[in-house]
Amino acid sequence: MPGVLAQAHALSRIRLALAAARAAQGAWRGIDRDSLANSWAVALGPVVAAVAGAQLAAAQGTEPWLLRLLGRDPDQAESDRLDPLSLAGITGDGTPLVQALQVPMWTTLRLVGEGMPIVHAMARGQALLNLMVRTAVADAGRAADQVAMVARPAVTSYIRVVEAGACSRCIILAGREYGHSTGFLRHPRCHCGMEPVTDEHRPEAQDPQKVYDGMSDKQRRAAFGEAAAKAISEGADIGMVVNARRGMATAAAFGRTVQATTESTTKRGLAHKASRGRGPRLMPEEIFRQADNREHAVRLLRRYGYLF
Repeated sequence: MPGVLAQAHALSRIRLALAAARAAQGAWRGIDRDSLANSWAVALGPVVAAVAGAQLAAAQGTEPWLLRLLGRDPDQAESDRLDPLSLAGITGDGTPLVQALQVPMWTTLRLVGEGMPIVHAMARGQALLNLMVRTAVADAGRAADQVAMVARPAVTSYIRVVEAGACSRCIILAGREYGHSTGFLRHPRCHCGMEPVTDEHRPEAQDPQKVYDGMSDKQRRAAFGEAAAKAISEGADIGMVVNARRGMATAAAFGRTVQATTESTTKRGLAHKASRGRGPRLMPEEIFRQADNREHAVRLLRRYGYLF
């Protein structure tokens, strides 16, 4: 099972994501239905600030967590510390929040234009907003964890930590071990996390079947569906029943071919100082994909402002 610190770390991220989602939904419910686009344009600034603040808080929790969990890494350069600001204000694929969070309104307007009642269209838009906000906060936290792990030479890999209420696809990936720079498989609104592995710290991996056995009948039906839950309970191999990769991808795979963002390269971008205005900035997962080795990855993380 993941350690107490890893579980507490994951829970704090979930709370931050839920708080940001509540703030966004409160703003959405205050929209003037007679002026949808203009009303959301006014509300968008505070919403972006709330989500970026949650992302920043999620990223700021990484270094203290790793320090408590692993102690100091004598081989890590003092300059190679995570810059939490570098991961706030953008989505996991590098899209600025101010741009991404307009999508729920565009979706609502399109549905209204197609004849859907405004109440139903706004409900659809709110559901999309909730999904996007929670995913953005979770992605920022996971990216922070992985950047900081890559910067620690002692970390050789990570083990997937499944959060309470996880879906079937996440449950069967519980406890799997991946290389320190391997992209994290997730789906929208996924809140699973990772725990680092070193020579001195090897957490006990979760077992998917044991996770399933510890669930109530109601939880099993919610996660797997009634037919699949019945099959697993009657002895079917959980790994054969569920297709783990259906709907799963890394944060980078959800976006462009080469993941980059210009958000932090503007004077108002949160990480402008770190990136020094060098043009489009590669996202961490794209850096890990392109890097030849850990040293190369660390150099790129420094170059693009994720470490300082």
